[in-house]
Amino acid sequence: MKRNLLPCSLVLTLFSLCELSAEWNQWRGPSGAGISQAKALPTKWSETKNVKWKTALPGRGWSSPVIEGNRIWVTAAHEFLASEEDSKKRLKSNTGSQPLTVLEKARFHALCIDRESGRILHNVELFSVNEPQWVHRYNSYASPTPIVDQGRIYCHFGTYGMACVDCSSGKVVWKNLDNHCMHENGPGGSPVIVGNVIFFHMDGSDKQYVTALNKDDGKLAWRTARSGKLHSNPQLKKAYSTPLVMRRGEKTELISAGANWVYGYDPMTGDEKWKVDYETLGFSNVARPVTGNGMLFLSTCFMRAEMLGISLKGKPEIVWRYRKSVPSSPSPIFVDGLLFFVGDSGGLVTCLEAESGKLIWSERIASGKYWAAPFVAAGRIYFHSEEGVTTVIRAGRKFEVVAENSLDGKLMASAAVAGDELFLRTDKALYSISNMAPSSP
Repeated sequence: MKRNLLPCSLVLTLFSLCELSAEWNQWRGPSGAGISQAKALPTKWSETKNVKWKTALPGRGWSSPVIEGNRIWVTAAHEFLASEEDSKKRLKSNTGSQPLTVLEKARFHALCIDRESGRILHNVELFSVNEPQWVHRYNSYASPTPIVDQGRIYCHFGTYGMACVDCSSGKVVWKNLDNHCMHENGPGGSPVIVGNVIFFHMDGSDKQYVTALNKDDGKLAWRTARSGKLHSNPQLKKAYSTPLVMRRGEKTELISAGANWVYGYDPMTGDEKWKVDYETLGFSNVARPVTGNGMLFLSTCFMRAEMLGISLKGKPEIVWRYRKSVPSSPSPIFVDGLLFFVGDSGGLVTCLEAESGKLIWSERIASGKYWAAPFVAAGRIYFHSEEGVTTVIRAGRKFEVVAENSLDGKLMASAAVAGDELFLRTDKALYSISNMAPSSP
């Protein structure tokens, strides 16, 4: 069959939500792919070196910092544990076997921090929920990263709702509490914006769909049900991935990874344009896909994770698979024709030739668990472990560790970058890290 192949220069470019030199407005930065244009980020730090400020944050959450101008935003939840008796009663309807936390009540907040001083400027209570769904003990009720756009911050909490806040005043502009699903393990996927719509995934064990809201007033723009056939087990239907917006040829597409399938949608209408079957069981997707050289790269995530290389030159199709130490949670990163990723545990980093899937090298960095997505800046990749260790390596065909750095607390949230400053959120505090910061004696 003759295939219609577009010129490579027109096939695929990331549709940045703003210029790459702009602030860190969403999860994984302006491109959504973990790419920073910073030239002088620190590569070495500790609790007493290159820390400009450290601010303890109220509440709990794994959402990443987002930055516009002099304001840094994160979300958090204040959690009130349910009684042991109530927990056992409510968990009778759970269809899985994961370690779970059950709450009597949760309050959802947006926090604004001054970028220069680390002082908390706003602590905005958005809404509260009685008897919320249980959450996985490794997750939080505030794991989705908000997105900031034109002076407003859009805070998403999965089934619990979304709220829009004016960045200057800290006032709530609108709320939408109408989109629901059974997450089973808590919310995960973050929202993205194109034009006047903000969209996100709602892939639960009970229902699976993608939806978009008008960003001005929060009203429904469209909702599209997943069309791919799924496993009959409810636990194998859910997903927690974040969509990616890109241009393919002359059109903008929303790339959306769900359980067992990856889809392409029209972001303005929600019309499904294509879908690709993983051809192997994959669900509870956390890792966000990345693109490069006319291809899409994604992890099938839980069960036995595989990294898929999908050609987007014409009809999307899988052209290679890689199966060793593929992550379920940390997203991959594409740099100069190479694909890098770290496994969920053990610290095994892999470098593949992106077009062919050929192994270039596979080497270990700091051992531990890895949840956060890596990022690249000035030819260096930063990997963050739960144990608070960030390992910096060269982004090349030869494995080389540049530095290894430790902070107190757990690193579950992905990093943010603005100017030549690095912002890291642990379970204890938010850090501003800079080469210009004074060091303690």
